Amino acid sequence: MSDKGIGWSSLHVAIVVTLGMVLISGVLLLLPPGVDVVSVSNDKMGHVLAFTALVFPLAVVRPSWAMAIWFSAVAYGGLIEVIQPLAGRAAELADLDADALGAALGVCIGAAIGHWRNRRLRSA
Repeated sequence: MSDKGIGWSSLHVAIVVTLGMVLISGVLLLLPPGVDVVSVSNDKMGHVLAFTALVFPLAVVRPSWAMAIWFSAVAYGGLIEVIQPLAGRAAELADLDADALGAALGVCIGAAIGHWRNRRLRSA
């Protein structure tokens, strides 16, 4: 038996971090109204920040997946908005817009870092 462990690649780590962010954001975005776990002065800014963080790890590791990551995040944001009324919250198109903006920021920043990282790895 080898002591090397499970041999986690950067992609595996990015997937696990992203799935953790999906779980955390899903719970926070579906909490009943009036339950404030995280204090963000502007609800829309909270959506932007959450979705930036959500897509960033995968975009860094796989910048070529940028569009698929963005579309997946926006679909997830749409699903959250559809489910929110079941949790006593209001669905808002403006929240989905903020999710899409945050996903775009995270993908752009993450992909730029990923491309830079890949160039450095190839030249090393």
